[in-house]
Amino acid sequence: MSREHIQFVTGRLAEFALRKVLEPLAQQVGFDYTVDVLPITVAALMTPQWLAKHVARIESANRAIVPGYCHGDLAPIAEACGKPVERGPKDLRDLPALFGRKRPGAEEYGKYDIEILAEINHAPRLSHDAILRQALAMNADGADLIDVGCDPGYEWSAVGEVVRMLRDAGLRVSIDSMNPTEIAAAARAGAELVLSVNSQNCAAAADWGIEVVVVPDDPATLAGLDSTIERIAMAGVPLRIDPILEPIGFGFAHSLGRYLETRRRYPDAEIMMGIGNITELTDADSGPINVLLLGFCQELGIRSVLTTQVINWARTCVKECDVARRLVHYAVATHNLPKRVDDRLVMLRDAKRFEYGAEALAQLTQQIRDDNVRIFAEGGELHLLSAATHLQGNDPFELFEALQSQRTKQLDAGHAFYLGFEMAKALTALTLDKDYRQDQALDWGLLTRAEESHRERKRRRAEASSDGDSP
Repeated sequence: MSREHIQFVTGRLAEFALRKVLEPLAQQVGFDYTVDVLPITVAALMTPQWLAKHVARIESANRAIVPGYCHGDLAPIAEACGKPVERGPKDLRDLPALFGRKRPGAEEYGKYDIEILAEINHAPRLSHDAILRQALAMNADGADLIDVGCDPGYEWSAVGEVVRMLRDAGLRVSIDSMNPTEIAAAARAGAELVLSVNSQNCAAAADWGIEVVVVPDDPATLAGLDSTIERIAMAGVPLRIDPILEPIGFGFAHSLGRYLETRRRYPDAEIMMGIGNITELTDADSGPINVLLLGFCQELGIRSVLTTQVINWARTCVKECDVARRLVHYAVATHNLPKRVDDRLVMLRDAKRFEYGAEALAQLTQQIRDDNVRIFAEGGELHLLSAATHLQGNDPFELFEALQSQRTKQLDAGHAFYLGFEMAKALTALTLDKDYRQDQALDWGLLTRAEESHRERKRRRAEASSDGDSP
């Protein structure tokens, strides 16, 4: 059986990047290919009608793949090139997925066995509606249990009402209190876990009828932990243990050792780690911290974590933990590094950058025949390219003034705003060493906001206007 021959249609600008992707991909999958470079710089400007006039008719090719930005009916292209045509991805980096290429162990990815408890802090100070909104949002982000956080020294009479409200919304609930009265009310309303019990309140645990988290009386020495566990176990109450994670500078390293010691003492016990003492109390982005802590948990068999989302830099901890638990499970289960598996937690900088280089930009400048501005972020500078024009620098304001001075016709307000928006994105990409592609959203991992390109907006409005004019 002969190898498949595929015709990849692209513009001049993407040719180099496409060839770099295709060379290893063709060897891995086993196909031959031809790169059909059309006389246009940006593939996103292609329309099916224009493409049908310029696409090559390559008789040896079995099918053709056109850029993902080529919207509309592909039938004219198929007729012109004489073979089936399909739309590829908008981003060349996604091309391997079109051929079903998966990393080793990819079938394992996505599984997890760490439970996420997401705490609503100071719940007694919030309205019922505010609590429900937070709980539903946390659940949507990946929380398995909503932990209702009570205030020490204050007995909350509405705790049962709130727990019942959350249960009626289909949510699993835990209660974060040391007060037996609050705990009992929450348990009657449907809470399934108590955070926490020690020697002071463990006598009432048998009356609640739900699982409890056992903590030491003195975290630094684990004093009281063994005796409380024994009393709880003798009463037939299910339990998990939390030796207490301490903030950095207040015994962090020693507290990690306590988890190791607890696992040694209780090899089959369920253990929980409250990770908010690190994510909330450290001036650092929470994503990488969550990965490291959950990696520790996965290797040690700690099957539940308690997270909070109070301080602004930790506002997406539940989402981060949901990705992190899948990443670390994959690494431990398959003995593969948690690298190039799921990049949603690579948020600040991109995993990899691509630059065309000075020579390619110089050639492109000579090839452009229109006044549309192409923007690049390369070599530590912004580059603005149009017909016979190549401006470069680090200040968008100065670049815009230089661009205006070279034009006989001033840019309209809409186009000026568009260029300013794109240059702001490009400068952000330079600042953080991220990949910039004009008309595409910057990649912020799981925080990426979908962005409709300038050209897609124009096309959509034109189509809407055309539909409105039709009888």
